[in-house]
Amino acid sequence: MSSEPTSQPPASKSRGTFLYLLTLVGAAALVGFAIWNVSGGADAQVERFGKQAPESALMMPADGKVDSRFHFLNAWQVAQVPKAVRFDPPLGSEHGALVYNGQKYWEMNEKRGAHHVGDDLNGIGGMNTDLGDPVFAVADGLVVFSGEPTPEWGKVIVVAHKSPDGKPVHSMYSHLDRIDVAKDSLVARGTRIGTVGTANGYYPAHLHFEMRSADGVDIGGGYGSQTLNRLDPMATVQSLRHAAPEALSPSALASTLAKSVAVTK
Repeated sequence: MSSEPTSQPPASKSRGTFLYLLTLVGAAALVGFAIWNVSGGADAQVERFGKQAPESALMMPADGKVDSRFHFLNAWQVAQVPKAVRFDPPLGSEHGALVYNGQKYWEMNEKRGAHHVGDDLNGIGGMNTDLGDPVFAVADGLVVFSGEPTPEWGKVIVVAHKSPDGKPVHSMYSHLDRIDVAKDSLVARGTRIGTVGTANGYYPAHLHFEMRSADGVDIGGGYGSQTLNRLDPMATVQSLRHAAPEALSPSALASTLAKSVAVTK
């Protein structure tokens, strides 16, 4: 009988080598994670490198400045957005009287070299005669932005609505002189949410008004070469009005909110 040792089968050698390498990789990964975690994890990477770490959840910057790339509505906000059964124009009165459109949606502005993505609504007196005039929410909704993104935009309000067929639409009110509503507050159709302004003197007084098919806040620019999610503002309001021109009935949400305020006092 031979006393020579038997050789290990090739398959067993390959399997042993694979398990050994897998163990080394796992150990290296654990050591790397421990070092990364001690150094502060994903949040520290954001602070250190000034950008979003791929492993971390989408979030707003710690300094509070809005980064519209990641500012989608969360589930709680989406659940709060009321269904808007009727829309009215935002300027002139609760029902849009005494207003003209100084620069319509998608008109080409040669000076800017691009198309206008909103409607510039003015009081009939022209120039700054409408400075301080009230601006009204076009429909029941939730305020998802309330602030001043840039000096050229001036004060801006964005309200999220749910159209009668359940689709998300946003109304945007820009160049305001004053803001009268806070972010995350419910507003009823016809609620005074701010006043007409000049965007810190950049323009004669007017309301730059936009309607968008959107589920997140995106301030963007007032002019562009692509429509993206922008809608024809006044045409959209008219298509979603769902009421006769002479109908002046107030929003049911307005009565509900008024009762809620009365109860809490």
